[in-house]
Amino acid sequence: MTDAEPTITRGDEYIVIFQGGPNDGQTDTRISTDGGFDAEITVLTAVDGKETLIDYTRASVAEVGGQYHVTYVYDPKDSEPIEAPEDRGDRQ
Repeated sequence: MTDAEPTITRGDEYIVIFQGGPNDGQTDTRISTDGGFDAEITVLTAVDGKETLIDYTRASVAEVGGQYHVTYVYDPKDSEPIEAPEDRGDRQ
């Protein structure tokens, strides 16, 4: 966490906004377990019926209406590969 980011206490809630990847545009609510925002989040996501671990990295923090909104950006390098439609054979 940098000096410019707000501080929170253990137990505070914040809103996660996913940017990119299969969870693009989705939100989640998380609770701080250590008095800060998670640097990375790994999400178990079903992509066309197949469960895949997708990694997101914290990009920004903003306070909106008294609540913190934290944007996490898709990290394809650290995520499990997502099978392309043409590689699925008869599974479309």
